[in-house]
Amino acid sequence: MLNSSTDSTQMRVRNQTQQNSGYWWVVLRQLRQERLAMISAAVLLVLILAAVFAPWIAPADPFKASMLKRLMPIGSPGNILGTDELGRDMLTRLMYGGRLSLIMGIVPVFSAFCIGTSLGLVAGYVGGTLNMIIMRVLDIFYAFPSVLLAVAISGALGPGLSNSLIALTLVFVPQIVRVAESVTTQVRQLDYIEAARMSGASNYSIISMHILANVLGPVFVYATGLLSVSMILASGLSFLGLGVKPPEPEWGLMLNTLRSAIYNKPLIAALPGVFIFITSIAFNLLADGVRSAMDIKK
Repeated sequence: MLNSSTDSTQMRVRNQTQQNSGYWWVVLRQLRQERLAMISAAVLLVLILAAVFAPWIAPADPFKASMLKRLMPIGSPGNILGTDELGRDMLTRLMYGGRLSLIMGIVPVFSAFCIGTSLGLVAGYVGGTLNMIIMRVLDIFYAFPSVLLAVAISGALGPGLSNSLIALTLVFVPQIVRVAESVTTQVRQLDYIEAARMSGASNYSIISMHILANVLGPVFVYATGLLSVSMILASGLSFLGLGVKPPEPEWGLMLNTLRSAIYNKPLIAALPGVFIFITSIAFNLLADGVRSAMDIKK
């Protein structure tokens, strides 16, 4: 009887794995049909490649200043996008600035995804007192708006890239935990989870082989939607002086330093904001496309 039950459980696991694999192929096929999502993905790919290969393709040194060339207009010879308040090439600084801006936008969400999913799985699967403790502690973070919480944590830790990443991660962890805990609580009540438990499977095996596959999808979709929020919050921290320190190029910090030129050279001053806007919209549209593609019932 025990061997028969074990074989049945193993067969169920294989069937579940095949179903999950087929599901993700359907999601990928539907995502390719989402035109806006594909365009957004292409825009993000271009921005990421430009940031990664900036040391090789940038036309100038991002830190080289020249007061004789300060605030040159867009289209100037040798400076396609003009120069900033210190005469540094804007195209070069925008390319290098994309590195820090994208890091500050993606890394906190990825870190929160890993931490939040783990906490949500534990809280949802174990339940009881542990669930109450984890969720009530995280509910404290919901008493503050995300912007205020990020500013408060960054102000307490001090300015700097690493502190900004920590602050933004702490902002997003409670949100992801709530989604992961909710999905885990629903999945653990399904019949095949109870069958796996009765067959003698360990808690780790049940979570990793049965529950995790069902939790990752909804949490991933929710996390992709946070990327645009993370970009805006990260740029806001740098704009307030709580993020990257000068003279490092970063889009939010560049907006801050170009404030004095807003009346004289508005197009130059607006360029970092335009890149923040384009990147945030691209992340948002891509997240919408992924969410729509994962709805295989449509």
